[in-house]
Amino acid sequence: MKPIFKACGHAMITAVINAFLAVALMLMVEFAISGTFQVAEPYLWAGFLIWIVIFGGQFLRQRHLCRCAEQNGDTQEG
Repeated sequence: MKPIFKACGHAMITAVINAFLAVALMLMVEFAISGTFQVAEPYLWAGFLIWIVIFGGQFLRQRHLCRCAEQNGDTQEG
């Protein structure tokens, strides 16, 4: 069960950072185009969708990596 929690933690961190950066980029482009900082609802939904997609992919990837490391007997922390 521990590899699943470790994979979930790594995936959560990666997804939050990427979603935040994507929303920030969308807001900067909006500001460059319109000249105002308006957080529109579609931007928040897009950020949430980006978070879901990245979390799903990273969770599967990290779970696979943790299982492989566990099978090989690697004890690397990080």
